[in-house]
Amino acid sequence: MVPHLVTALTGPINELEQRLLDTMPAIERWFRLEWMEHTPPFYTSVDVRNAGFKLAPVDTDFYPNGWNNLSPEMLPMAVQAAMAAIEKICPEARNLLIIPENSIRNTFYLSNLAQLRRIFHMAGLNVRIGSISADLKKSTTVELPGGESITIEPVLRHKGRIGVKDFDPCTILLNNDLAAGIPGILEDLHQQYLLPPLHASWATRRKSTHFACYEEIAKRFGKLIGIDPWLINPLYERCGEAGLADSAGVASLAAHVDSTLAKVRRKYKEYGIKEKPFVIVKADNSSSGMGLMTVRDAKQLPALAARSLSLDPSQGSARQWIVQEGVLTHERMNDAVAEPVVYMMDRYVVGGFYRIHAERGIDENLSAPGSLYVPLAFGRSTQLPQLGVRPGASEPNRFYMYGVVGRLAMLAASYELEQTDPQADLED
Repeated sequence: MVPHLVTALTGPINELEQRLLDTMPAIERWFRLEWMEHTPPFYTSVDVRNAGFKLAPVDTDFYPNGWNNLSPEMLPMAVQAAMAAIEKICPEARNLLIIPENSIRNTFYLSNLAQLRRIFHMAGLNVRIGSISADLKKSTTVELPGGESITIEPVLRHKGRIGVKDFDPCTILLNNDLAAGIPGILEDLHQQYLLPPLHASWATRRKSTHFACYEEIAKRFGKLIGIDPWLINPLYERCGEAGLADSAGVASLAAHVDSTLAKVRRKYKEYGIKEKPFVIVKADNSSSGMGLMTVRDAKQLPALAARSLSLDPSQGSARQWIVQEGVLTHERMNDAVAEPVVYMMDRYVVGGFYRIHAERGIDENLSAPGSLYVPLAFGRSTQLPQLGVRPGASEPNRFYMYGVVGRLAMLAASYELEQTDPQADLED
């Protein structure tokens, strides 16, 4: 099932779809050459927004935790990708330890862990799940709604290696974004592969670095296939440090809002777009949806900042922000606003789903309480578009387009990790 796209059958997105199909050999060769030079993140998810006149990634996650949302049809694709990823990193790998988020009360999240365990078990690995939370003192088994159970054990460290009781892994997969900071138990590991690396965590990561890398890639990709990069790239500005309780900080943010809105208005005018532009103000160093502000006019910002501050007083202290062009979503499922989320492992698109929210608008963040997930077998269609079908009429062609944008964001993520690698200078 694919959501209804609330746009006409002609327009920039259908032209983009046709362009991607016409240049598919060049696109796939370009990706192939890029992956010869750059290492993809171990696994990635990308939130994509389809405005009808623009298709762009708005968030890229190095620690995707919605694997249970993917359809059963994608499992073989994910297993094959897991095999390829592990083979590149540690061909002799036997044992894999998954480190989850510290809170294990959410059965939805635990179902995600169960799916990851299943994928890597089928890829030929012994899999255990170990928590680094100080609150977990003993092995804990949780029954899941589908009749499955999952056991989480406390992580132990011995002679520079970590594992769980009677289990010494060569590979550790983080499914925890370490937003609260990097714990010492994960540092300076001896002959163990930690995936993703610690510098991918929100303890050090910045959205502005990622979107700077993505902007560079969008320009090169636009030149490759002959399109305006803006059609696939959300404009943004990095704002530096500001506190929402500080009037000078809010004024600085407002200036960036004004500047970004002016750039978007010019593009809307160029393409004859009648929608009113907006921007999203978000923390530069956080995966949390808290504090996101949708702004259509810089004059709104003081009131929005005060409201955001009342919901989260910690935003009063100085933090780094970015202002990002807002991308509408004109997709609907059962009258609810929908956005595709593309899941990748190694360099392969392995699945995806639609995030839908009946209470949110076309210009709002859908990753919020009340959101639902509709699985889609991206794996069956992202590499098998239907050539010759008119634009806008084919689900596989729509999914191929989303898969291309997802892979562009994943490539930007690989550039980002190279730029921020603390070991890079030591290796040169």
